[in-house]
Amino acid sequence: MSDNPKTHPASNAEKDPDDWTTGGEPMTGAQASYLKTLSEEAHEPFPDELTKAEASKRIDALQEETGRGR
Repeated sequence: MSDNPKTHPASNAEKDPDDWTTGGEPMTGAQASYLKTLSEEAHEPFPDELTKAEASKRIDALQEETGRGR
């Protein structure tokens, strides 16, 4: 049996941000935009210097808080 993610795409659909090879890079423009929107809705400060992995985790938390992640 192969562990190739291309042969089992759903098995690799959600990877822990801590395991991302690019997780230490600055967050993307799309992440920043969505995070700013979520931060405003949650009345939380917008952290503008996060890594991709940190931004992903913060987005997940704010989605829970605002109900947008449902």
